Amino acid sequence: MNRIGDLGFLMGMFLIFNTFNSLSFDQVFAQAKLMPVGNPAIFAITLLLFIGAVGKSAQIPLYTWLPDAMAGPTPVSALIHAATMVTAGVYMIARSNLLYVLAPATMAVIGITGLATALFAASIAIFQNDIKKILAYSTISQLGFMFVGLGVGAFTGAMFHLTTHAFFKALLFLGAGSVIHALGGEQDIRNMGGLRNRLPKTYLTFLTGTLAIAGIPPLSGFFSKDEILLHLFSHSGPMWVIAVIGSLMTAFYMFRLLYLAFFRDFRGTQEQLHHLHESPPVMTIPLMLLALLAALGGMLNIPALFEGGSWLSGFLAPVFADAAKAGATPPAISHGTEWALMGVTLAGCVFMIFLAYRRFVSQQKGLAPDQVVQSFPVRLVSKKYYVDELYDFIMVKPLLWKSRFLYEIIEVRFIDRMVNGVGKMVVWTGNAVRFIQTGNVGFYMFIMILGIILILFLNILI
Repeated sequence: MNRIGDLGFLMGMFLIFNTFNSLSFDQVFAQAKLMPVGNPAIFAITLLLFIGAVGKSAQIPLYTWLPDAMAGPTPVSALIHAATMVTAGVYMIARSNLLYVLAPATMAVIGITGLATALFAASIAIFQNDIKKILAYSTISQLGFMFVGLGVGAFTGAMFHLTTHAFFKALLFLGAGSVIHALGGEQDIRNMGGLRNRLPKTYLTFLTGTLAIAGIPPLSGFFSKDEILLHLFSHSGPMWVIAVIGSLMTAFYMFRLLYLAFFRDFRGTQEQLHHLHESPPVMTIPLMLLALLAALGGMLNIPALFEGGSWLSGFLAPVFADAAKAGATPPAISHGTEWALMGVTLAGCVFMIFLAYRRFVSQQKGLAPDQVVQSFPVRLVSKKYYVDELYDFIMVKPLLWKSRFLYEIIEVRFIDRMVNGVGKMVVWTGNAVRFIQTGNVGFYMFIMILGIILILFLNILI
């Protein structure tokens, strides 16, 4: 999947150089300012770069590699697959902001793709049981929120959410690693439970990260996600509603994870229960530091509504100045409207937390597949919409068939037979010629003289 994205990115870079004779942001932006909005070259450049971002930042349809990459160690997942590498596409689009503002069609594609990814991945996460897979699909969903922000011109909001997401998602992945370590490698949340008393430090830090990603104030995720939702509301009411639904789903599946892992009775084996223990300081101290950042990271860009100075907005203002001049600044929204929007989102998240508590703590449902009504919609989502099977049918099986055909027909029946035939011919010729070596000196002299006569005869003919 990344190869498709890389190809799009390289083609976009080639088109940039071919159009502007430079790859420097300063020179490219200076020339782009003189071009009209909707210029075909700018549209092609931004769309190709966006394809690169889709592959790198795991957006629909090039997202399937990210859950599979969770097979690596949790510190690798925390650093590369949650905080750094997968956000490269978001950074690239934000840094190329002027080009995208000049291509509103591409911005619309980005917004729709991000919104679809956020909702799609969140719905899958609800039915996952592997603790790292839940966080993997959560990462895809949160990346979708960042792309939604980029698509409506909320470049600062997208970068703000990128920063806070790095804090709480790294915390959640390392917290998951602490849980897996305590359970001797167990990753199925249906085989956990009751860990909050056995792993108090892990539980408290994991709870902090869960509250942050759910958007509960005053933690960091509340401020960054709210900034994106605010811009989205000023851009499109229906898109805001869909994004809020995705946000509510985030609160539900994250607290489902928290409740099944840390509440009620332990559901693992007696051997796991016997060895259950809190992680050593080398694991818990980073959790505490990240929990502090997840809790206080929102201070980077506290809005004027809370008497904040919006420090991050001021810091990034020079980077997005050209985009702001080109019309990327959203219309002003009254503080009353802001309070109402925050209240709706927060009330919905609190309700989802309560709903998850009722289902997975009070009633303790959803611990096994047979406890969930296996209707077609539920089956569809729990099987990840059969996207893996679709890719397997469309791409993997045809490639395997082609490889098998090339091996069994072309390689074995033609190339191997040709090579083996040449070898057999050499061996046959050698076996035939070796009979000349009789050891008789007279015979050798006869052959030598015969050869000289033939050479002279050929010279005469030539």
